[in-house]
Amino acid sequence: MSSPLVLTLTCADQTGITARVTAFLFERGCNILDAQQFRDSTSDRFFMRVAFDPLGTNADELRGSFAKLGAEYAMEWKIVALDRARRVIIMVSKGDHCLVDLLYRLRVGELNIEPVAIVSNHPREVAIRTDIGDIPFHHVPVTKETKPQAEARVREIAAETEAELVVLARYMQIFSDEQSAHFAGRCINIHHSFLPGFKGARPYHQAHERGVKIIGATAHFVTADLDEGPIIHQDVERITHSDSPADLVRKGRDIERRVLAEAVRLFAGERVLMNGNRTVVFRG
Repeated sequence: MSSPLVLTLTCADQTGITARVTAFLFERGCNILDAQQFRDSTSDRFFMRVAFDPLGTNADELRGSFAKLGAEYAMEWKIVALDRARRVIIMVSKGDHCLVDLLYRLRVGELNIEPVAIVSNHPREVAIRTDIGDIPFHHVPVTKETKPQAEARVREIAAETEAELVVLARYMQIFSDEQSAHFAGRCINIHHSFLPGFKGARPYHQAHERGVKIIGATAHFVTADLDEGPIIHQDVERITHSDSPADLVRKGRDIERRVLAEAVRLFAGERVLMNGNRTVVFRG
């Protein structure tokens, strides 16, 4: 059997796009497995994700043929293998709960990723207290004076490993504008707050001081604007007046790990499309 492919596209909304895309696949003997589409009325843009079985049709030939249709509608598009594991760098500081959860979900088959490196600004015995198998670990210390060199080293690791995604699994260093731009659209951060509320440091303590009744976590793309990148996934949990800041931190860790894991799953499944400073997320 041939491996399934997935086509994602976005362009200015026009009539006939869905018909042209599905006809293109039909005419080449492909079988559509799942199709989702969305028109954003505010930006007047069209978004589409189609998973299909090429039934022996060559993927490169499909890309070459689709280029003409893509140019006709001025699409941003790609056709990629759906079952290929995405190459991922995971970055951590001292809290490894999100990393451990990602590795567990990988082991049980929930995530279609291939961790090619783990990077931390702390030594391994400080940053990670679990077995990471044969995943290469890189200690890249960061100080105010060495930050440019440290970020350059991360870019080198990404290039050497051909990483497709960088996951900040509670990596407690702020990327420079240069680093944010370099990894634009392929770096996901987990923020321990339900953005846009309680940005920056110690959000659970901020939430406790405000007496909130719901806390949450947000997975978003990294941009130069701190904690303001396009949001991929969020979740919340109810709390009460009796919860201390420590309780909020404890409960928050559980939200963080599941929100980040879901964002990574969505990205690996080609289900996240950029829409300006927002995202279109095709669930499934």
